[in-house]
Amino acid sequence: MNIKRAGSLTALLAAGALVLTGCATNESDEPTTPAEPGAEAPAGLSGTLVGAGASSVGAAMEGWIAEFQTANPDVTVNYDPSGSGAGRETFAGGGSAFAGSDRAFRTTELEEITFEACAPDSGIVQLPVYISPIAVIFNVDGIESLNMDADTIAGIFAGEITNWNDEAIASQNEGVDLPDLRITPVNRSDSSGTTENFVDYLAQAAPSVWTFDVSGDWPTELAAGEAAQGTSGVVDAVTNGTGTIGYADASRAGGLGQVSVLVGDTYVPFSPEAAAAVVDDSELQEGRADFDLTFDLNRNTADSGAYPIVLVAYLITCETFADSAQAELTQAFLRYVASDAGQANAAENAGSAPISATLSGQVNAAIDVIS
Repeated sequence: MNIKRAGSLTALLAAGALVLTGCATNESDEPTTPAEPGAEAPAGLSGTLVGAGASSVGAAMEGWIAEFQTANPDVTVNYDPSGSGAGRETFAGGGSAFAGSDRAFRTTELEEITFEACAPDSGIVQLPVYISPIAVIFNVDGIESLNMDADTIAGIFAGEITNWNDEAIASQNEGVDLPDLRITPVNRSDSSGTTENFVDYLAQAAPSVWTFDVSGDWPTELAAGEAAQGTSGVVDAVTNGTGTIGYADASRAGGLGQVSVLVGDTYVPFSPEAAAAVVDDSELQEGRADFDLTFDLNRNTADSGAYPIVLVAYLITCETFADSAQAELTQAFLRYVASDAGQANAAENAGSAPISATLSGQVNAAIDVIS
């Protein structure tokens, strides 16, 4: 693989007040030592660690922060769920020690960006540590679930299918009393990795219908629906509307109606296990640095046990920091996140799928190079 390196970098900048601040403390005077090697932190670890990025990992991040701070009471971890695009920008500019993003930096971006928190000539590591289905959520009175194929989902969000009793929907949902009601699609207004993963599914699985570029920014030519900021904004807009439909990390689906997606000959509801099956069937991208673990997701699977609308969230940080104290804090936190305990915590708090043993080994090898 070709290792990409950045140019001259500056020290980590001070960060402003952030939204997710852990406040859990350990009742013991001594830090708790986790049982597994991947979760161990240096004795006496202290300081403040700042991250920013994907709102999709908000629930998981809250759990990670609480547990890590319980084990390390002299550490404060702040995370701003500002969105994937904003998080990547914040990290690149030196405003955070790590970014959370539902997509990795592209190789073309890595050739152009100077990462201000990193030491001169340092590369970055991109760690896939959060696997979650993206739920297609809707709000139609009296209906809790619907079946849809990729062309139908794409047609709705492209503005080509505009009524809930359209034959394209009705033919896949025999016995369901669909109302004569206008469909209002809801999309993200901010640059979003969740959006990019969602439209990547549409582009792969329904290419004749979804002819727009795959991007974290919603196509500007589509103005039929509503736009909302962040995961919470989309969920709120769908919840408070009538005939609305949107997409969000499944951890936030709540009591909204949910779409089962046609895979092969079977309609598959979202689940952590079905999302993980897609990742297990996918390959890491070629041409990346050794510790840049970026996936090419295969969303055209015919495996009836797989749910193809899946996101992989990456925690992205420096190989070598300009500030060694930040390196120590970041490495310790990421070791916990990638550990069995950290993955189980995310599964409990966010309904995500733990990464596989093979992927865990690759992620922990990458974390080991952080200095």
